[in-house]
Formats: sequence, structure tokens, C-alpha cells
Amino acid sequence: MAPFFIGYRYRWSFLFLSLWIITVFCLSDQPADSKYTAKIKSNNIQTQLIATHINNSKITANVRKTVLENGLTVLTKEVHTAPVVSVQIWYKVGSRYEAPGTNGIAHQLEHMMFKGTKNRPVQFARLFSALGSDSNAFTSYEQTAYYGTVEREKLKALLVLEADRMQNSLIEPEQLATEKRVVISELQGYENSAEYRLNRAVMQALFPNHAYGLPVGGNKADVEKFQVEQVKEYYRKFYTPDNAVLVIVGDFQTSKTLETVKEIFGKLPRRQEAGGESFTQHSALPTPHSPLPTPLILREQGAAAMLQVVYPLPDLHHPDIPALEVMDYILTEGRNSRLYQALVESGLASEVTASVSSLQEAGWYELLVTADDHQDLKKIETVLNRAIANLVKKGVKPEELTRAKMQLEAGVILSNRDITSQAMQLANDEITAGDYRYTDRYLAAVSQVTEVDIVNVAKKYLQPETRVVGLFQPTEQNVTETGKKLNLNQTTENLSAAATPLAVSEIDKYLPPLEETTDVVKKVSHNTSQKNSHLTLPEQFSLANGLKVLLLPDKSTPTVTLNGHIKAGKEFDAEHQAGLASLVADNLMSGTKSKNALNLAKALEERGASLDFTAYREGVRIEGDGLAVDLPILIETLGDAVKNSTFPKKELELNRQQALTDLKQELDDPAEVAKRIFVQSLYPKQHPLHTFPTEKSLKQIKREDVIAFKAKYYRPDTTVLVIVGDFEPTQVRSLIEKSLGDWQVSGQPPTIQYPNVKLPDNLLRVNPVMAGKAQAITFMGNTGINRQDPRYYPALVLNQILGGDTLSSYLGAEVRDRQGLTYGIYSYLQAQKNAGTFWIEMQTSPEDSNKAIASTRKLLQAIHQQGVTANDVETAKNTLISNYKISLADPEELAHTMLMNQVYGMDITEINSFADKIKQVSLAQVNQVARELLHPDKIVVVTAGPAVIADKNHE
Repeated sequence: MAPFFIGYRYRWSFLFLSLWIITVFCLSDQPADSKYTAKIKSNNIQTQLIATHINNSKITANVRKTVLENGLTVLTKEVHTAPVVSVQIWYKVGSRYEAPGTNGIAHQLEHMMFKGTKNRPVQFARLFSALGSDSNAFTSYEQTAYYGTVEREKLKALLVLEADRMQNSLIEPEQLATEKRVVISELQGYENSAEYRLNRAVMQALFPNHAYGLPVGGNKADVEKFQVEQVKEYYRKFYTPDNAVLVIVGDFQTSKTLETVKEIFGKLPRRQEAGGESFTQHSALPTPHSPLPTPLILREQGAAAMLQVVYPLPDLHHPDIPALEVMDYILTEGRNSRLYQALVESGLASEVTASVSSLQEAGWYELLVTADDHQDLKKIETVLNRAIANLVKKGVKPEELTRAKMQLEAGVILSNRDITSQAMQLANDEITAGDYRYTDRYLAAVSQVTEVDIVNVAKKYLQPETRVVGLFQPTEQNVTETGKKLNLNQTTENLSAAATPLAVSEIDKYLPPLEETTDVVKKVSHNTSQKNSHLTLPEQFSLANGLKVLLLPDKSTPTVTLNGHIKAGKEFDAEHQAGLASLVADNLMSGTKSKNALNLAKALEERGASLDFTAYREGVRIEGDGLAVDLPILIETLGDAVKNSTFPKKELELNRQQALTDLKQELDDPAEVAKRIFVQSLYPKQHPLHTFPTEKSLKQIKREDVIAFKAKYYRPDTTVLVIVGDFEPTQVRSLIEKSLGDWQVSGQPPTIQYPNVKLPDNLLRVNPVMAGKAQAITFMGNTGINRQDPRYYPALVLNQILGGDTLSSYLGAEVRDRQGLTYGIYSYLQAQKNAGTFWIEMQTSPEDSNKAIASTRKLLQAIHQQGVTANDVETAKNTLISNYKISLADPEELAHTMLMNQVYGMDITEINSFADKIKQVSLAQVNQVARELLHPDKIVVVTAGPAVIADKNHE
């Protein structure tokens, strides 16, 4: 897995990948899927659009930079579209400051920063949770960052907490020992990935004498040796105001907030005043690696063969970087890109990804190709080399250049629609580039890139003698045949002793006081009510064919978000054709009656827009994003795909092969294997949730099956569309009528029965052993409730208390924070329209798995029998309500929430009444739900990964 930064196409995807890989904890319980594609029509229009967007860029508009006397850099930006604010503190220290022997110490310190301070000796995640802050942290090459997004009246409280842990963090022997165990578990999780292992070997070869060649998270041998004084010295050396950037973006008054910042942070001493060495040391500049005459080859257990090629590049200030970024887009972005055509469309590979990483002291261009089954990596490398040589020899076409520029710029605009992302953009530019305005200059430079520039940088940097090539060749297919449940170890366990619930916390006395907000909001988004902070309800209508539409104008950004749902999901898959629903959804954009796959993709790619169809259990999810001016093409393309798709044979076979490759990779992932076996152990055959694709079922699907499925299940009367963004409703309604009004429907919509499923009679343990894995993944749980169940709201509160996040919840505090048995542990309440599942997920070292499972079950037993406290309930309610309000400030989250409310049959007012319903939940209701839904002695427990070491004390 490539760590954070900094190619602009994957700039924020890499950032958020870094948040997943290198974080202390993750408060989000919903993984985000996204594909990014882009494109346009006339060169004149494209050039005009690019120039207009750059001139009107809002990324650095209204940003104010202030440097306090103690050296703290403060960036502020008022954004009054919602009553929320993001507070982020970024320190100028990351893995670049490390060396062999200390690799991972910045990451280890990041973990320790949540352990409390002298003034507040409590887990800081509990404080953030009590504030309702959406908080997290990550470590990267150049920085370590801590961020939180809260309602505006909690701004000062968040500042107080960050200032406290900048100076007063506790780093104690017992806590360090526990957290080292957690970090090692985290590192073992990365080692489960063949991609991570390949990347680590290639980067070490590319930077043999520089910290860029070290893994950002560290390595087990170094982490085990960290001592308390060593970590404390690192903290004293780097966590000072003159080595930090504080960024505040959102609904606040700049002058008043700066006074508050000076009051809270201004008294902290800079590094020189605190005594000791300066923190400005740097590692030695990168030196060229010795040429490698042959590729690095990893022959290990895994699923798919991979080719990774990495070329060294200059640092991010070099004038060639913008041209290199545009070159990357021409080579690999979208279906019309050169390497996609040469490798994926040809059937050689299932995926090709790339990024330009630009850092302070060096950079690199990284290409990763995942081979299709039985394809030769040497042949793939030859084709890749030929495509690059052809670019150098023949140059690029004007339309390729314009398309790439548009894709790149649209990506920057679309990735900055919410305040958290805007704050991250500013902070990253200020630390990595030394100037928060870097992105604006970068976009201006991109607009000046010429066709000659592309050829020149390709010729200059993509030289065979400078690159490092890595090959991953799987030695065996590490596939668990879940249907036969191989490697089973089933046991029945009795709980002889239940853990005592956590004592009532004294969190309140450590929370800073909240401010009374009297600020006058200067600007209000079209979808926000200033009086009560409730959203204006969307306009709702139905077409004559039954298609339901919700429209919510929002002028806060020049973008649009389209979400949709079609009741054509995996629940309709027959066992012998499992995977059919996904194959249909994946092929909707493979060709229509009037356009082939390339033309469909091109219409979007030329505009920097995206449109994707993804099948999940209860439906097909439609996700579209674009600039506001491009909403017509999104709607037109959507209409063409759902009405006129033809499923060309060649494209269908390519997608089938990619599905088979994806399946092999899933069955090499312990998390996917554990989840699959968990679900199939919980729900019997013939149940709509039981069916999962297999190699056999995918190969049995015929083209006529795909056409028949599409004809039967893709219907306007089972489709809902939600559009949020900068548009006029009357015009959009007309566009929808024109593009989708003639979508025909016949007969009654198909239905499906979800039979009731009893709880297991006792504990069922299933332990599939996966060779070559370092970390174990456990899923444990039972059946739950659906979305319409009146217990849904108290169950949400219960889930938040139990495992809503991995540090402040009961499970997090006990299993993760106190015992250090897992890097992450969460509970989930998946309440869908027709069924519900409750489960807990955790990642552990194999020697800790049984102990972690036993501790978890004891906690479940204690809560089942004794319940939770009134303080727990109030804290959880506040957290849920605050996080909900924060999520609605993001147009993606807002659109998805409105969509699913409609799909689940909720009233249109649910978007505003949800918080009130949570507020009304009582302690008695939560404890009643705990007795009815938590059954620690009647659950399925699946642990996938290395062989779990037996611990008779916890059997």
C-alpha cells in the first residue's frame, strides 16, 4: 500500500488511505467507496472552463495566515455553509526524520498522544467523543496530523484540548508497552497485503540510504525496542508551537477566533525557549540508487501477480512536476487512457493505477499493474514499456492533453467540497510545500503545460536505467473454500465470569467549557436554515413511470452530487449464478445502442465527472459527481446506461475475468474471508444474504443471463434518484423527464422473501487458517433488526456505547486501550430494509485472538445482564447527534442519507427528525435493547488468518 501523498489525482485518496493505514483509530463505521474518472467536448470549451475555474478558485479564498510570537503558524478560513468547524494541528515531523533503529517512532508517538495529559489523565478519544467531534490522526513522511470537526460552539474546547496535549502529554512505561503491542498488531495487518510487501521492497531499493525508503508505520523489530525516554525526547523535540501549523476552517469569526488562539496557544514556549536541540534537522538528501539489472522478485503466498515500477523524481518544487502529473493522467486515468487501453482493455491486467508522489526532498512516479489470471508479468512489462516509448516517440494528442488537465483540476475542486478536506489541503500545502497557496500555483502551472512538455518529462524521467521494478509472483492460491468450511474448529464455550461494566466516567470534569454562540452567520447555504439549523426539505416528485426524484439545491460549491438506488441487488442472485447482479452493474457502461464503452467514458472523462454503478445486497448504488455545468451529461449518460445497455460480448468477458481476479484477491484477504464465513454461518442456504460468488458461479453466467437480469430488475418504479448541488430545480426536472421519462416498465416489480432466522443455539467458532498471513481478523455477532424496527434508535445508542469507535467505547477502552489486544475493534448495527445483522470486528495478533474474543464476550455478557449507565447514554446520544449534523455538511453524505431514508421507507422529514429521535432515547430503552439483542452465548465467531494459538484459559 502506498503511504500518504501526493500525486494530485490520488492526493486525497492517498491521504485517506493513510488515515486507514497509519491511524491510531478510525471513528467512521462506514467504508467509503469511490471511483474517479473525468472528461469534455470541444477544446475551446475545455480551455475556457479551465481558465474560469482557476481564476475563481476558492481553495485559498479568504485564507488568513498568522504567526504567533512563539512561532505557531495559524491558517484560518471562514466557510459559512453549515454551523460546523474543522480544527487541525499538523506537526512538521514524520518518518522522513527517522533512520534504521528508530523507524516508526513518529507513528508510535502519534498513538501515545491519545493517552492523556498531566491536566487530563484520561483517554483523549473519550473527550473527543463527549464533544461529538469527528476526530482522527495520521502519520506520514513529512508530518503528523491531528484533526477534529465539531459544531461551531465547540471550537474553543477543541483548541484547549490540542494545546494541552501539545505540551503535557503523558508517556508512561505501562501505556507505552500496551501501545507498542497495538502498533505491532497494526503492522501485522499491513503485512497481510501482498501489495504492501511488494511496495516496501521496491521503495527500499529506490531509497536505500534515505528515510523515504522506510515504511511510514515502522517495523516490528524497531518498535519492540522503543523506550519511554526515547519517545519522550522525540515528543519534546518536535511537538512545539514553532514546529506546528494550526488550521481552522468553518463557521467562525476570524478576529475573535485568533484572539482565542493567542490566549490558548500563545503562552506555550517555542522549542528554543524550552531548551535542547533545534528540531530542524533533516535526513541526508536522497542519493541515486545503484542500477538494478534484474527486477526484484517476491515469490510468496498470495492471489494475483503484480508488477510495480517506480521511477525517481525531483522534489515538489521542481518546475517539471505539473507536466509529470498531466503525463500521469494521460497514461492511466480513465478508460481512454493509454495504459488502461494497452493493459486492461487487452485482457492482460485487471487494474492499473499510478501516482506522482512529490515530497520535500524527492519524489517518485509509481505504476502498479495487477495481472489477470494466467497472464505473464514479463509480457505486461513489455507492453507497458512499449506504451511509454510510444508516448515519447509520437507525442500526445491535443484532446488527450486538454482532457487530462480538466480531469486533474476537477479532481482538486471535487475533493475540496467539505471543510475537513479544505483544511487538510491548506495544512498539507503549508507543511509539505511551505506555502498554503501551493495548489493555486500548481493549477495555474498545469494550465500552461504543453504537448512538448509531456514528451520532454517522459523522456527525461521514465528511463529504464533509473527505475526499480518489482514482481510479485504468488506461489499458491490462498483460497478458502467457504462453502465447504474447510479448516473448521468448532467449540462450545461457557461464560463462567462476566466482566464488570466500566465505571461511570469523570469525563465531564476534564472537558473544557463550551461557548455560547452569538456569531451572526454571514452566508447561509441554500440547504440550511439559520434559525434552527434544520435543512430545507428537498423537492420530491415522481415521473409517470414511477421513478422517484429528490432535488436539493446547494450553492456552496460549483459542483453536483448524484446518488441513486435501483432494487436490482445481489439478493436476487441464484446460488449457481452468484455474482450476476454485480456483473450486470459493472457492465452497464460497457456499451449502449448508440455508444460504445470508450465513447460513454469519454463523455464523462472530458468533463472531470464520474458515474458508477455498484451492486450490493439490497440494490444497485448509483454514484455520480461533477462540476455544476456538467450535470446534463451525468443525467444523459445515466439514462442511456439504464435504458439502452447492450452488454457487448468482448466487454462482458473482460469484466468477468476482472471479477474472477477480484474474487481471488478477496479470498486472500482475511477480513473478506472472515466476513463471508460469518454471514454464511449466520444465514442458512436459500436466504438472500447467504449467497456469495465463487469461481464456478461466475464462469456459469451467460450473456443471455445478464440481459435477462437487466430486463427484469432494472425498472424505473424501483429506482430513486437524489441530486444535491448547484442547479435550478426546474431545469433539472426537465432534464430528468427528457432522459428518463421514457424508461418503460411492465408488470409488477419483483419481490423477494427474507425468512426469519433464529439465533444460533450456542456459540459457533469457525477458524479458517490462511497461510502466509501475519494478523488475524475476527467477526463475531448474530442477527439483528431492520431499519423499520422501533428499537432502531435505542439500538444505535447502544452500539455507540459498545463499539461505536475504537478508543472511547466499552470495547475500545477495555480490549484495545487497556489490554492492547487489538489495533482496532468496532461494533456495527447494520439495519437494512429487510434484515439486520449485529457484529463486532477486530484485528489481533494470532497469540492475542482468543484472549480478545473472551474479553469481548465477557463485556457483552455484562452489558446484557447489567446494562449501561445514564452517563453512557447521554454521552452516546450527544456524539451521535453531533456526528450526524457534521456529516450533513458534506454533500456526499447528505445525498446518501436522503437516498437511504427514501429506500428504507422513512418519511422525507427524517433528515431533520433523526436527531430529535436520538435525543428522546431513554436509559430504560437502551438497557431493554441490550437484553433483547446482545447474546454472547448465542453468536457466531469467525477468526481468519494465521493459526490461532490456543489459550486454554480463554476457551
